[in-house]
Amino acid sequence: MLEIKEWAFWRAVLAEALGMIVFIFIGLSAVIGDKNNTYPDQEIKVAFAFGLSIATLAQCIGHISGAHLNPAVTLGLLSSCQISLLRAFFYIIAQLLGAVAGSAIVYGTRPETTDSLGINKLNGISPGQGFVMEFLLTLQLVLCVLAVTDKRREVSGYAPLAIGLSVGLGHLAGIRYTGCSINPARSFGPAIILGSFDNHWVYWAGPMSAGVTAALLYNYLLAPRDEPFSEKSRGCTPPPPPPATKANFLFCCSCRLLLLQ
Repeated sequence: MLEIKEWAFWRAVLAEALGMIVFIFIGLSAVIGDKNNTYPDQEIKVAFAFGLSIATLAQCIGHISGAHLNPAVTLGLLSSCQISLLRAFFYIIAQLLGAVAGSAIVYGTRPETTDSLGINKLNGISPGQGFVMEFLLTLQLVLCVLAVTDKRREVSGYAPLAIGLSVGLGHLAGIRYTGCSINPARSFGPAIILGSFDNHWVYWAGPMSAGVTAALLYNYLLAPRDEPFSEKSRGCTPPPPPPATKANFLFCCSCRLLLLQ
């Protein structure tokens, strides 16, 4: 619970909320900005809008919060013990609130001739088929995130672009079938504003289960680590504070005296 007292923690939560507002605003604006929704050029435009916005925002706030901007990604990193349960909880709340706020902005600024808000809907497929699509498309995204953020690799400079391309790839493949959510918050925002929740469970169950599955596949099958599980799980909880020994007390007091001089 110590991290909740740090300003860096709340700055990261705020970054997730603000990043989600911008992401949803750009994505939904691209979705509803053209009435030719059945033409391939619209799908390409939407895929680029979502993919490039993620790549850009990852550069903007990646060093602050990690730029998850997706509850499925947050759950995947939690399952990989890279963040604490407390941070994951607040991240997901911030992402949902940011998605609702971004959707509300798009709803208030859309043309009067447009009644759409980019709600994800199944297109000629069953809910079960939609679940499989969302699961597989999110699986490749979370695997990409885990791979490019693996500290054993030297790809940090290319991570935002790789993740953005992964998001764009998912949209190119899935728009025609499910509208391509691969992000529960992206589906939740416009659904709340318009009060439309048809088959909404698909856009939660598919991505969230894919996030956990991707973490298990990557950490225990594709790229297992050498340390035991007890060592891996340390990342799930913040480190304990140092013991309050007399030496530590004297050291802290001397530091304070030096700062006051």
